[in-house]
Amino acid sequence: MQPVEIPDRNQGVNESLPLILAGPVLRHCEPTQLTFWLATTRACSFELTLQDAKGLQVASEQLRYEQIRVGEHCYIQLLHFALDTPLTTDTYVHYDLLDEAGQGLCTHIPELCYEGDTLPGFMLKSRVDNLLHGSCRKPHHPSSDGLLEVDKLLADKRHDAQHRPALMLFSGDQVYVDDVAGPTLWAIHQVIQKLGLYTEEFAGATVSTSEELYSSPHCYYIREQLLPKNKANEKLVERFFGGARKPIFTSVGAHNHLICLAEVIAMYLLVWSDTCWKWVDLDAGRARIPDKFKPRYDKENLTVKEFVLGLSKVRRTLAHIPTYMIFDDHDITDDWNLTRGWEESAYGHPFSRRIIGNALIGYLLCQGWGNKPQCFDPLLEALHASVKAGELEQQDNLINTLLDWQEWHYCLATSPKIIVLDTRTHRWRSESSPAKPSGLMDWESLSDLQQELIGEPAVILVSPAPIFGVKLIEAVQRIFTFFGKALMVDAENWMAHPGAANVILNIFRHHKTPPHFVILSGDVHYSFVYDITLRFRKHSPKILQVTASGIKNCFPAGLLRWFDRINLWLYGSRSPLNFLTKRRRMLIKRRQPQGQRGVLYNNSGIGQVILSDEYEHIQARVISKDKTVEFK
Repeated sequence: MQPVEIPDRNQGVNESLPLILAGPVLRHCEPTQLTFWLATTRACSFELTLQDAKGLQVASEQLRYEQIRVGEHCYIQLLHFALDTPLTTDTYVHYDLLDEAGQGLCTHIPELCYEGDTLPGFMLKSRVDNLLHGSCRKPHHPSSDGLLEVDKLLADKRHDAQHRPALMLFSGDQVYVDDVAGPTLWAIHQVIQKLGLYTEEFAGATVSTSEELYSSPHCYYIREQLLPKNKANEKLVERFFGGARKPIFTSVGAHNHLICLAEVIAMYLLVWSDTCWKWVDLDAGRARIPDKFKPRYDKENLTVKEFVLGLSKVRRTLAHIPTYMIFDDHDITDDWNLTRGWEESAYGHPFSRRIIGNALIGYLLCQGWGNKPQCFDPLLEALHASVKAGELEQQDNLINTLLDWQEWHYCLATSPKIIVLDTRTHRWRSESSPAKPSGLMDWESLSDLQQELIGEPAVILVSPAPIFGVKLIEAVQRIFTFFGKALMVDAENWMAHPGAANVILNIFRHHKTPPHFVILSGDVHYSFVYDITLRFRKHSPKILQVTASGIKNCFPAGLLRWFDRINLWLYGSRSPLNFLTKRRRMLIKRRQPQGQRGVLYNNSGIGQVILSDEYEHIQARVISKDKTVEFK
């Protein structure tokens, strides 16, 4: 096999590059502050202009401006504007970002506006009465992209204060760093060369630099062979790459796992914008692929090309609605922090630690940063220190800082209050066995959660994994865990760890808990809605578990139908088997998807929740390409 050839780094440098590579993505917004995320090809500054329904022009004088250079022609920008005059809620506001030459967004991105508008816009609603949510958007999954349904909704309802969504919440797996199609990886490498994304050096690997990685004959579909071959790393190889196969539920290919930071940054540019795809010839990438993988490449190529066709609309969508995000495992790597043994293996080697750390840097720059920008000041200092003189320095120090960071979770002072949980880095590790699943949150973080809940009349709680999941699947995961195979079945559910399970259930049973909960979740690649109350309690809190997954991913259809049937047989609301579970003091009633016999809905799309002061009138649905399904 011949080494993969990568075009010369300087090729195309003299060609004209667009100013904006990706974005604007509208992030954290309040009446007195607005946040935008962009990626640009050069250092620049922007002036914000706003125009409300009365035609009033409002320019912001105060600007908090951060940009991190990640390549010769790539800067990650976070624009955080403080407004002198608060915006009027429930009113549509047009906005523009003017560069130094006075050119606005539509000059740089002509397709950014909806028909009838000359500028992009948004609406800050006084109450979160309508929201969108979802997770799991894998570009090469052969299903439609749920974000295209958001684009259709905004095209029709963006000016309608009564019917437009207030915001959109992504509950995990916005990108699949660990499961990349061959054509996408080829595109990533072309973008790296076009933009001159920074190189890096590796320790403890068979390739010493990112340039060696790109030219390695093992670069495509067989990256597991790039890890060191010694006994100390056999478990690492199995867990980090080969251990991704899970025949009980699904099969995930980790053999194109992203490794260097440049690959992670390029991935984000390619999943949120169509600009960088214009430089990529996907068909030409076939010549670089080992012969045995060419049929797979051809199949993935068709799906990736279809995904690319919708990206201009996805970009438009993200510019028109405030969007919040939290990671789950695939944003970093499959089974991230699943067990204490996994952590010991993955963080105990410099190469795997770097791979995980690079994905976390990408999450910070492209996702986490925009949720609550003011919370990340300590990390900004480490970020700036790691990029000096046009190259990466102190990268391991930055990764150490990120791995120790405790503030990925956040709360939004909306009505009702929104609490977004970090269920990945606050793990309650098993002391009895390194192979047992860790709790999704430890005692300290759950205690902090309880304090956030006290005194609230209602709360929207975002948990990437469902707190109240499908009991049959949890039972299967428990059996495999008993035999030390938690990694095989992704035993990541709230009930898998006794300590975390008891504390979260006690929080719902506490007399000071809010009377109304809506729990938004994803992760599982199917959708369902449960109504939960406490048994044996007259004035029980009312809890609605709404799971919408995936945006572009599905569960194996035949297998899910069997799980659905058997779960209903064994764990119906009146089944005595319920008293053998940790949720025996909870009464769970399932809402049924309209027009379907079972309760588990399996189709890509975006979830929508329409809230009401009366709990019984809360509506939950999934909007898919071919239909909208209500859960009743």
